[in-house]
Amino acid sequence: MGMTMTQKILAAHTGLEKVVPGQLIEADLDLVLGNDITSPVAVNEFRKAGFDKVFDTRKIAIVPDHFTPNKDIKAAEQCKLIREFSHEMKIENYFEIGEMGIEHCLIPEKGLAVPGDLIIGADSHTCTYGALGVFSTGVGSTDMAAGMATGKAWFKVPSALKFVLKGKPQGWVSGKDVILHIIGMIGVDGALYKSMEFMGEGLINLSMDDRFTMANMAIEAGAKNGIFMVDERTLEYVREHSNKPYKVYEPDEDAVYEKVYEIDLSTIRPTVAFPHLPDNTRTIDEVGDVTIDQVVIGSCTNGRMDDLRVAAKILKGRKVKKGVRCIVFPGTQNIYLQALKEGLIADIVESGAVFSTPTCGPCLGGHMGVLAKGERAVSTTNRNFVGRMGHVESEVYLASPAVAAASAVTGKITDPDAI
Repeated sequence: MGMTMTQKILAAHTGLEKVVPGQLIEADLDLVLGNDITSPVAVNEFRKAGFDKVFDTRKIAIVPDHFTPNKDIKAAEQCKLIREFSHEMKIENYFEIGEMGIEHCLIPEKGLAVPGDLIIGADSHTCTYGALGVFSTGVGSTDMAAGMATGKAWFKVPSALKFVLKGKPQGWVSGKDVILHIIGMIGVDGALYKSMEFMGEGLINLSMDDRFTMANMAIEAGAKNGIFMVDERTLEYVREHSNKPYKVYEPDEDAVYEKVYEIDLSTIRPTVAFPHLPDNTRTIDEVGDVTIDQVVIGSCTNGRMDDLRVAAKILKGRKVKKGVRCIVFPGTQNIYLQALKEGLIADIVESGAVFSTPTCGPCLGGHMGVLAKGERAVSTTNRNFVGRMGHVESEVYLASPAVAAASAVTGKITDPDAI
């Protein structure tokens, strides 16, 4: 019985020739990640356990991004704590305002994740790096503390689901529509503690930004991780962003998958997840008349260059509907600069939208875009749970940047082809 991509990476980092689903292993880590919400807890646990140094100053990344720029005194104190800890421990990859970004956009951009790596992060969307052929998964703050100290973590080897992609997305369809389609098909627990492994000839028709979006939302199907087969497009991205050594792992021909899904990308329509779960999906043809108060374009899911280009293409020469708030968040400072050079920011601001700093703020109802009672938002973020972006009686509709931008113009959920 062969191994999947995920199982091969776990075996390599454990020093074993083979691992099987359900096996408990202790694996070496290539990167340990935390943010301004989870890192303070990890730092306290680290100190409580009596550790006085980290296992490798180059293999830890701390990125304040959730309540930054600091929204209040408590947020400022949390950032101060991890800033001082990073300085004390000589952590090389500490990124704050001015050089920072939303962590899951920033880590690949900085070249800190490359094929074959094993990464843990005290944030559930750490699975994003699977787009690069990485095994990456979210953990709790205590596991982050142990990882920072020892460079190791315990895992139960996951079984896997195989997604064979074919065809080419049509029109405005993007990776966001593809992953919403898949989550709608298998459910929010359809991949519970499993690896979602993406491959097939259709991969060539998905950009790296599409793949980051899809891997990012693997957790929304309950997955332990999402991972993509490495191809030339992946390696081109890696060569552009990193000088780290890497290793490509492919599944064995006789790798065992619990289930195989064939996804024809050409048949997928723009897809929207209605409140209050990411699997409550409808195609754009089925949404009906849903008026909105706010649009958010950005986040670790859809704050990359492809996303801003699509939004600007739709907003250019048009106006955001009076009474609708449209807020755009770039994923990193570099993305912000690139958007500036391409003129995208001017197109977005002239439409009546606002362009903000990189932050997770509105995604989790933290700041810079919180919803009031009864308000509805179309958002390119990853979760639409009750109260996710503000009041428990607000509603969040998850969509692609194309659908979000079109909806900002009309004031209701809209097919981009309709404007």
